Amino acid sequence: MGESKTARVPTPDQHAAVPFWRDVRVLRWLFQLAILVVVGALLYFLINNLVTNLARLGLNLSFTFLNRPAGFNISEGYQVLQYDHRTSRMWHAFAVGVLNTLRAAGVGIILATILGTIVGVARLSRNWLVSRVSLAYIEIMQNTPLLVQLFFWFTLVKALPRQRPGEILVLGDVTLGPLTIPPLAYFSQRAVALPGIEIHPSFRLWWPFLVVGLVVAAGLWLACVRMKERRGEPPTGQFWWAAGGFAAVLAVGWVLVPGAPVSLVLPGLEGETIAQYTGGWILSNTFQALLLGLVLYTAAFIAEVVRSGIQSVPYGQIEAATSLGLSRQQQLRLIVLPQAMRVIIPPLINQYLNLIKNSSLAIAVGYPDLFNISQTIGNQTGQNIQVIALVMATYLVISLIVSAIMNVANQRMQIVER
Repeated sequence: MGESKTARVPTPDQHAAVPFWRDVRVLRWLFQLAILVVVGALLYFLINNLVTNLARLGLNLSFTFLNRPAGFNISEGYQVLQYDHRTSRMWHAFAVGVLNTLRAAGVGIILATILGTIVGVARLSRNWLVSRVSLAYIEIMQNTPLLVQLFFWFTLVKALPRQRPGEILVLGDVTLGPLTIPPLAYFSQRAVALPGIEIHPSFRLWWPFLVVGLVVAAGLWLACVRMKERRGEPPTGQFWWAAGGFAAVLAVGWVLVPGAPVSLVLPGLEGETIAQYTGGWILSNTFQALLLGLVLYTAAFIAEVVRSGIQSVPYGQIEAATSLGLSRQQQLRLIVLPQAMRVIIPPLINQYLNLIKNSSLAIAVGYPDLFNISQTIGNQTGQNIQVIALVMATYLVISLIVSAIMNVANQRMQIVER
């Protein structure tokens, strides 16, 4: 019997290889490589053109200009970093600008959060007048340019009366007359002097107690919350336990450390014809205008974020809290806000970043922030490209740090699904 022969069907591997000019994968990589070469050539042309033009002007792209003497005065922040225009360098002046920006942004974020939360809650108030006043504030602030607001507040601050030695202005132009007891505050068109805190050398021995106090306060807070949860009671009173533990640790450190680590300093006045503030926390008119503008403007947007976050909580949660006998304040503090924070924090991050970036408008009122001082450095050195690059990088780093901190808080607030 003869063997039957069957025809062999060629497998895909036996087909001829696809030419590379028809291979989709090869063409995709070649196209990306071509785009990369074009972009690289364009950047090289731009950079080479920039370097050539700078060389004609006797300039370069180095940052050695930061070691040049500064030679210009800075009205605020120089005391902290011990800046002296006669001996300090450009990088020292730049550091003062960073510090002033952090000062305005940090205080602004705290105050804007507090005010925005209050206005957002008031927007949902059952009282018609409170709700309408909050709505009017939000509409006015959101629909008015921040730059215009800064000019308005600066003009308003400059309209305050002058401060004369021996007179104490409490509000507006109401003069109480000379007092022998140091006042709590001075208000004038030049500056505001508030009580401040002075740090003494013994603080370096006392600050560990501050850290331990924070740890003890956090431990007491968690212990109180867990104890209430085991008993099936609402978590109330943990703040007072934490505050008491924190104060107790600080008091122990105050007794053990020789000498007072910090002290309260009240402002004073010196001079016969021109009043000079001494001691305390002195806020210049430029800082006041910038802070008022940033806080009031950003708080209006934060208020809407808080309002929307509260309204995102299902109404059944409020009904359940009412059936348990919780008051409206307890419902807001224990039920509504903890759940609303999961919705509030993401857009709140954007508002914080906007406040930080909007602080660059301080140049409009003359506050020596990062951008303002950098403009002076660029004008004196001619190295505007490097200066602008430093400013952009600094704002980027500050924004990324704030965003990272808020993202961690956001992750902690989210519900962990099993």
